[in-house]
Amino acid sequence: MALAYGFSEYGGPDTQQVFDLEVPRPGPGQLVVAVHAAGVNPADWKVRTGTRKDTVPVTLPAVLGREVSGVVTAVGENGRDFSVGDAVFGSTARGFGGYAEYTVLNADSAAHKPEVLGFAAAATVPVALGTALDIVEQLEIVDADTVLVLGAGGGVGSAVTQLAHARGAAVLGVASAGKSDLVEANSGIWIESGSGSEERIVAAGERVGKVTVIVDLVGGDVLAHAAAACGPAVRLVSVADPGLGSELGGSGVDRRRTTEVFTRVATLVETGILDPRIERTFPLREAGHALALVEEGHARGKVVVTVR
Repeated sequence: MALAYGFSEYGGPDTQQVFDLEVPRPGPGQLVVAVHAAGVNPADWKVRTGTRKDTVPVTLPAVLGREVSGVVTAVGENGRDFSVGDAVFGSTARGFGGYAEYTVLNADSAAHKPEVLGFAAAATVPVALGTALDIVEQLEIVDADTVLVLGAGGGVGSAVTQLAHARGAAVLGVASAGKSDLVEANSGIWIESGSGSEERIVAAGERVGKVTVIVDLVGGDVLAHAAAACGPAVRLVSVADPGLGSELGGSGVDRRRTTEVFTRVATLVETGILDPRIERTFPLREAGHALALVEEGHARGKVVVTVR
């Protein structure tokens, strides 16, 4: 049996618990991985509430988490170039979670972990850092752009800020006062969130250049008001509210959960272009505390659950 952390029914944090599961077996094109670390993301608690039922079906009790790093313990037929004992990272296969001692990855959504990259850092690549690269490339951000990041203090926001800056763009990062130093450490220009943020966005744009790109990680009124302040000419991607993003002339993000993309992101971390900004780590039995930090919006950068 293997230890896991998940939820017994859709709902709030009170549905979360530690439980035992059978060690999984790999199907064709799959890998079983002894998990060393799992990234924690807002999508995890959204799956638990049931708001992602249509896109992320689960069998209850369900294990939380969608990105892991670890060591391969079994390889299914057509497991590509992976072998038992390989250190890897990737997105969990459908029906499997990351907050667990063992999980399953599809080989085409897994990559070899570079030796110099720690397991905790590697566990942040598939969701947070991978999403950031997808956003920056989808929007074709260049040095002439001024990029507005709504929710710049979280894992994806931190990574987008760094990647956009690396491309030469000016980056305005909207976040709470408690995350101002993080935005600035990522080479962004901090703008305080909350009442009056639209005026602060416009004023900052007058100094460094009118906003040409909006990356939204908050959604709702925050996105609507920011878009209205910036005008209709901006290129826009919303992770938090893709429906509203489309109404505003933008779109959601097209995720590429592939070996090739994950390997590229790992190289960006290796070379120092991208820092995962891991704020805290929690052991598996305390995964509930890790998720609460993210769900309550208090996390700065990335939160990781460590298993081994």
